[in-house]
Amino acid sequence: MADQTHVLFVEDDDVIREATQLALERDGFAVTAMPDGLSGLEAFRANRPDIALLDVMVPGLDGVSLCRRIRDESTVPVIMLSARADSIDVVLGLEAGADDYVTKPFDGAVLVARIRAVLRRFGHAGGAAQTGESPAEVDGGPLSFGDLEIDTEGMEVRRAGQPVALTPTEMRLLLEFSSAPGTVLSRDKLLERVWDYGWGGDTRVVDVHVQRLRQKIGQDRIETVRGFGYKLKA
Repeated sequence: MADQTHVLFVEDDDVIREATQLALERDGFAVTAMPDGLSGLEAFRANRPDIALLDVMVPGLDGVSLCRRIRDESTVPVIMLSARADSIDVVLGLEAGADDYVTKPFDGAVLVARIRAVLRRFGHAGGAAQTGESPAEVDGGPLSFGDLEIDTEGMEVRRAGQPVALTPTEMRLLLEFSSAPGTVLSRDKLLERVWDYGWGGDTRVVDVHVQRLRQKIGQDRIETVRGFGYKLKA
């Protein structure tokens, strides 16, 4: 188990929880499955998993609140599971700090592929050889954009001399922008480069993460180019 990727799975539907746990274990993951948010939080603190799969609608402590609690303590990757492709569910989960989401009912192979894509971004193999594109290459040493400093070697960000806490996904997103300041990056390109999507994805994932990044580094630092995408102001 020490060599396995440990997944925390929080789902209140017994059938879905048991079937998904078995499917993930067949793919080589170690799974801790919990039926509600409070037990999920306890399991997270006790086991420190490599990734968390959280259903939005679970009793005790809903998935969005659980995601916030986890994000207060850790940068571990989080994927939200929603029974509906509802904009409110999706956005609330992403704003709470989730890195991605999957809509139920989901195909087991799709879920595993999404898990592995997230794990690759966080430096875990996820039971499979790492593939896909690497994050943008940037020159070594710090980069400066006004009062924003990015240490690309130490993976640290400062704004007006104060450290800025970014999740790994937010850091990858910022590195993509800083590798080509002033260049417009489309949402599809950002999905491919940051989220490791080799297929079409939901661009709301990009929009919410850009908004979260703006809140941390300055609202006017990343410019929206309508109809095209985003760019970091040079």
